[in-house]
Amino acid sequence: MHFGAMNYPIRPVLDEIEALGRLEFDYLELAMDPPEAHHETLRAQSDAIRNKLAKHQMGLVCHLPTFVSTADLTASIRRASRLEMRASIEVAAFLGARRAVLHPSYMSGMGRNAPALYAGYARESLEDAVDCAARLGIDLCLENLFPQLTPFGAVEDWERCFARYPHLGFTLDVGHAHIGTDGMTRILDYIQRFSARLRHLHVSDNRGRRDEHLAVGDGKIDFPAVAAALNRIGYQGDMTLEIFSENRGDLVRSRERLAVLLASTG
Repeated sequence: MHFGAMNYPIRPVLDEIEALGRLEFDYLELAMDPPEAHHETLRAQSDAIRNKLAKHQMGLVCHLPTFVSTADLTASIRRASRLEMRASIEVAAFLGARRAVLHPSYMSGMGRNAPALYAGYARESLEDAVDCAARLGIDLCLENLFPQLTPFGAVEDWERCFARYPHLGFTLDVGHAHIGTDGMTRILDYIQRFSARLRHLHVSDNRGRRDEHLAVGDGKIDFPAVAAALNRIGYQGDMTLEIFSENRGDLVRSRERLAVLLASTG
């Protein structure tokens, strides 16, 4: 198992790599959002980023921009967002990332009142990202969001998506899957059904109502059951701790807790 942690894009990227490298994480998951981690800023710092990662023997996974509107009902906004996404994939490849994580388009504004139209734009956006990643040799993984915000909300939607894109991977965000009713059932179902596509996890805890990004054990997710399910499918991939605490000791505590659970249920 490889454990990673994510930068906070408000802080300088080189400072973030140094801080997480000192905590001995296996890789950085680089959140490619402004102000400090926009693709133009990252390209300008590319040599320094590579050197800093090498210093700490860290790999690189990129998380493509979160705050864009790739399926917006306004065509000009949609085009600009897709250009930002393609440019970010290109910089991920330029930096030597082994993987890029993509949020599916999420509904906002009037899109919530025109779900069929929005879903069509979302599928076009996904196809655009898949094509770009394939051309650049980037392993692209789609991340689950909240069912009410995206056309990729139900298990059946994911099955159709994976049937259409044979090389698309799956990033299971355990915290996202836990929100709402039957959260643990949903997490375990995702692991079992999509074991062949599961290449990457985002891990944090919550109480089932909102995405709190708590340390492992501080919420209500049954992590012993999650660890047992991962061991049943022989999962040995990446696991990013998305724990946004001011105390980064919570990252280390969570990593140690997960390592013990994975070893004890193996």
